[in-house]
Amino acid sequence: MALEKLIVRDSGPLNGSVSISGSKNASLPILAATLLTEGECVINRVPDLSDTNYMFQILGMLGAEVERSSGRMVIEAKNLTPTAPYELVRKMRASVCVLGPLLSRLHEAKVALPGGCIIGDRPIDLHLRGFEALGAEVEFDGGNILLSAPKGLTGARLNLSGKFGSTVLGTDNVMMAAVLADGTTVIEGAAVEPEVVDLADFLNGMGAKVSGAGTTTITIEGVDSLKGREHTVIPDRIEAGTFLVAGAIGGGEVTIKNADASHLISLIEKLRETGYDLTTQGKNITIRPNGEPKGCNISTEPYPGFPTDMQAQMCALFATTPGTSVVTENIFPQRFMHVAELTRMGADVHLEGATAIIKGVDHLSGAPVMASDLRASAALVLAGLKAKGETEVNRLYHIDRGYEHIDRKLRKLGADVVRAPM
Repeated sequence: MALEKLIVRDSGPLNGSVSISGSKNASLPILAATLLTEGECVINRVPDLSDTNYMFQILGMLGAEVERSSGRMVIEAKNLTPTAPYELVRKMRASVCVLGPLLSRLHEAKVALPGGCIIGDRPIDLHLRGFEALGAEVEFDGGNILLSAPKGLTGARLNLSGKFGSTVLGTDNVMMAAVLADGTTVIEGAAVEPEVVDLADFLNGMGAKVSGAGTTTITIEGVDSLKGREHTVIPDRIEAGTFLVAGAIGGGEVTIKNADASHLISLIEKLRETGYDLTTQGKNITIRPNGEPKGCNISTEPYPGFPTDMQAQMCALFATTPGTSVVTENIFPQRFMHVAELTRMGADVHLEGATAIIKGVDHLSGAPVMASDLRASAALVLAGLKAKGETEVNRLYHIDRGYEHIDRKLRKLGADVVRAPM
C-alpha cells in the first residue's frame, strides 16, 4: 500500500452537490451474512474502501467465490472453511463479524483476535457472551478465538448492554448466529442503529425471521436454511454528516444527494442550533448559511443521540465558530486525539477529561498534521478548508478506510484538495 497524504488549501465558499456512498458500517456485516447461505447474493452500493476490500479478501479466503465491479459484489459461498487468518483480520477490526455466520452455518469458527483500537478499548466480550448464551463453547489459542457448537446453536434470551451502551457489531454478530439456531432468540439491550436494521432487512430477505430491529429488543425465530438474494446498502450517514459539516465550514450552499435525513436528525438539529439553514427534499439535504453562526454544546450518545463518529468533525467546525462550544464524549472518552492536531493549526481547545471546551478563533493556519483514526482524519481535512495556507494531512490510509474518494468529492464542491505521495 503506497503511503499518501492530502494537501488541503483554504478554499473559500464551497458550492454544489455530492452523492453519498453506501454505508461502510452496514456493508461489512451484510457481506459477512452472505456466508449464511450457499445461494448467490448480490450486494449493491458497496463503497470502494480499504475496509470493504479487506472483507472481499476475507470472504475469498474463507472459500466464497466473490466478484466485484463498481459498487456491486456477487458472492456465492458453497464451500467454506471456518478459519480466518491473522494477516487479514489484523487490518480490520470489523472482520470479527464473520464469527456469527461461520458459527451458525458450520458450527465452528476460528478467527484471529483483531488487536487494539486507536480510540480506546473496544472488546468483543459482548459478542462472545452472546455466542455462549446460544450454546457455543469459546476458547482462546495462540491469538485466535475458537468457537464450537457441535450440536448446533439453541435459541436463548440474552442481553447485550455494555458499559457505554449496546454494541452494534455485537448485535449484528449474535443476530447472524441466531438465524439458523434451533428455537427463538431474544436479544435485549440491542443496538438500534440504522445499520442493524439494514442487516435485519437483508436477513429477512434471505428467509430469516427477525423482528424488532431498530428497537432495543430483537426477536429471531430460527429457520433451517437461508437463500441468496439481492440487496442495496443504505446511505452512509457519517459520510453524509461529514459533507454537511464541510458545507457549514465552507460557508456556501452544498447539497448532499442519496442521503437519508431520518438517520441524521440529531446532527441536523445541532447544525441548525449552530446557525445553519438545512432543508430536505426526498433523498437530498441542503445546507447554507443562516446569519452569524454561534457555538453550541454537543454530547455523544448511542443512536438516535449525537453520533460519536461525528464528534471530531464538529470540533473542526467549532474551531472557527464564534463563541464557546462544549463537546462531551460519552462513548469513547479517549477519542480526542484530533485535538492536539487542531491546536497545532491554531484552534483554542481545552480538554477536561472527556470534555473539550472550544473557543472559536477567526481563522486556522495550515500545518502538517497527523491522522490518528478515521474520523480524526476527516476532521483535519475539514479544518484545512478554513485554514490560511496549506494543510498537509498525513497517514491518509485512515481516511480511505471509511470515505470513498473524499478528495474527488470535495473538489466537486470547489475545494482545493490534492492527493500526493508521501
